[in-house]
Amino acid sequence: MNMTAVSDFNQVIQYGGFGAASRATGQSKASLSRRVRELEESLGVRLIERGIRPLRMTDEGAVLHARTDSQFGAIAEALQDVKAGLGRPGGRLRISAPLLFTNWTLGPLISAFIKAYPDVVPEVTTEDRFVDLFADEYDVVIRANPSPQDKLVGRCFLRNRLILVAPPTLPQPAAGADNIAASTFPAVMRTGTGDDDVWSVVDPLDGRTRLFYPEAVLRLSSPISIRDAVYAGAGAALIPMTIVADDIETGRLVSWGMSTQPIIEAWVLHASRRLVSPKISAFINFICDYFPDNMRKGVTPPEIRETKRSQ
Repeated sequence: MNMTAVSDFNQVIQYGGFGAASRATGQSKASLSRRVRELEESLGVRLIERGIRPLRMTDEGAVLHARTDSQFGAIAEALQDVKAGLGRPGGRLRISAPLLFTNWTLGPLISAFIKAYPDVVPEVTTEDRFVDLFADEYDVVIRANPSPQDKLVGRCFLRNRLILVAPPTLPQPAAGADNIAASTFPAVMRTGTGDDDVWSVVDPLDGRTRLFYPEAVLRLSSPISIRDAVYAGAGAALIPMTIVADDIETGRLVSWGMSTQPIIEAWVLHASRRLVSPKISAFINFICDYFPDNMRKGVTPPEIRETKRSQ
């Protein structure tokens, strides 16, 4: 089987026609058409229905495309990397990232990355939905607390905890019996939480665990929006430490204690079955080095290691 012909066939499908593929790849329309026809003749089947718009594959063409597109795409990228210079990152880098991470720090991070690797062109999609790295054609995905799965590998680049913060003008409930808050207090809570939630936090002064009983005055889905509501004096809230650390240091917010909930881990993931191109390796190493060591280790630093993870 002619690998070049298969690659050309997949490009025609990707761009939706011979003309569009010709403009995108720089190859002549006649050459693309000839190679696809030669591929059909070698296989003894028709792969594309001629004379039909928009372009439509035959059943045999759909099977070939589904089973070869990602593999041949990876090979094509590897050949481009080698041609450009072995080990030199370059080309489009497709990234999927969650909303909170994008709003909090992705802009400065990506700006620093392209300064370090000017030949790489990141293309970031912000989404909190589950994405299929293979089907959605991403190079890397960034996810919080991914579950183990064999198809992807990655590295943890950030560990985070929730912290109970409040505006300085809001008095902290006094501790009652068994270190339980003696009264409720106005709270900004996540959408979907219940009215009977109890917040368990470690007191920053004496290290003892305290229980707080929040009274919801507002519910929001975004931690950034929750933080802004706390700024405005709406109430106290549990918020990821990384996005309020500067505000606590400057006194804009005060800490009532660190939550006892499990650490939130942020991972950068890529496909284990694809060739890892220099641009992917460069981004993974860059994002892991971008955050200070204490932010990677979190409050209780486990060993950072590469392991198989999923979204």
